[in-house]
Amino acid sequence: MRLSTKAQYAVRAMVRLSLEQRETPVSIREISNHENISLTYLEQLFAKLRRGELVRSVRGPGGGYVLARPADQIKVDQIIDSVEETLIPVSCMDEFGNCACSDQCVTHTVWQELGERIRGFLSSVSIEDLTREAQERIRQQRAEQSEDSK
Repeated sequence: MRLSTKAQYAVRAMVRLSLEQRETPVSIREISNHENISLTYLEQLFAKLRRGELVRSVRGPGGGYVLARPADQIKVDQIIDSVEETLIPVSCMDEFGNCACSDQCVTHTVWQELGERIRGFLSSVSIEDLTREAQERIRQQRAEQSEDSK
């Protein structure tokens, strides 16, 4: 199974928002620059994330986006759902796990269980988890750069 670019970009953008969020909102342009994602594409994603109540927009000078709730309460599966992506592992199943084949295929059970396990895993991973991981990676990169410059 392969997640779409839309789902990957939405998760990356949410982690970047969590990394950059300070006392003021974070602009989409800042996220676009850090993540090398098209500004227009991010605007579309953030409209969906806002409708999914995962981010809030702040208007005016210094405006941008903030997480709508604490990062530990936002799970990866919620982000994917909000940008209207599916976690179904095969094309013959609908979002309820029903098989589109005229007779249920003999492998239906394995695909259904795989979909449930994928969703279970992604619902256990929060933006806070990914933010901590990203912060550690950034610290390691800075330490390596510091060592290289000596």
